[in-house]
Amino acid sequence: MKSRVLRLSLLVLLLASVAGGSWWWSKNYRESSTNELILFGNVDIRDVQLAFNQSDRIESLLVQEGDRVYAGQLLGVLDARRLKAAADKAAAQVQAQREVVARLVNGTRPEDIRKARADVDLAKAELENARRTAARKKALAEQKAGSQQEADDARAAASTATARLAAAQAVLDLAIAGPRKEDIAEARAQLQSLEAQRNLARIELADTSLHAPKAGIVQDRILEPGDMASPQKPAFTLAIVDPVWVRAYVAEPDLGKLSLGMAAEVETDSYPGKRYRAWIGFISPTAEFTPKSVEVRQLRTRLVYQVRVFVHNPDDELRLGMPATVHISLDQPRPAAEPSNSELPPP
Repeated sequence: MKSRVLRLSLLVLLLASVAGGSWWWSKNYRESSTNELILFGNVDIRDVQLAFNQSDRIESLLVQEGDRVYAGQLLGVLDARRLKAAADKAAAQVQAQREVVARLVNGTRPEDIRKARADVDLAKAELENARRTAARKKALAEQKAGSQQEADDARAAASTATARLAAAQAVLDLAIAGPRKEDIAEARAQLQSLEAQRNLARIELADTSLHAPKAGIVQDRILEPGDMASPQKPAFTLAIVDPVWVRAYVAEPDLGKLSLGMAAEVETDSYPGKRYRAWIGFISPTAEFTPKSVEVRQLRTRLVYQVRVFVHNPDDELRLGMPATVHISLDQPRPAAEPSNSELPPP
């Protein structure tokens, strides 16, 4: 009698275990109805390591852990005295070279041309006087009234005056012609080089400020004022709050029921009864074994596909790693075009 009761108890226990296992399987790994697919996963976000793009002493950091920041917000600054001086020097060199280019482009001033003409006139007068003197000295030497040395000196002076006139005339011609095109081109090229150096100095100066690349929450403040910063040493860890998605996994038999852009709803244990609007933004093209975080012993050899379900999170209630349940209606029409993974549908 006791053995019959024992066998009956074991049979009831076995049936209860099978029923419980079937219920757990249908709740966690199969769709709750023919019109809805339920997936399980965890909330996922991206975080970035923010570092200054210059190496110098940190002057100030303007945010703390937990602070919400917007895209472009100033997070910290370095001691910029050295780079500011370099930028000022580069700007002064550019201005000086601009004046050189302007001088060459404008050509010779009228005052310089008038002076060159006056020098030519003076050289002509001196040449005329030297020629007359040379003629008199030659005549006197021929008449034995003067020495031959004086005649030779006068002839040499006339030759010098002729050369001086030619030089003055050349200076006048150059003044009228103005600078060479090659000199202007060289000056402009030098100006471009200095402008590039000035722009680089400005960029380096701007790199002493650290700005948030996107809206997010400061997760870690790694460095402090007075620390030596460098591009290899992150100063902050920023958690990007948009987009937020649920990383879930779908079994191969259910893969054909999903497509990019399908609407979904997400709920969590932290906010029972509240559902967040979502959509399927990524379906992995390759299969993988069930992740350790969601598998059970019987499912370790099952192949699944990763799915990212992007979620509207207007109240910032979803946190990294939070368990989530995804509800996908199978009655909805399939999207005609695949949306971009970087944007959520309009609210």
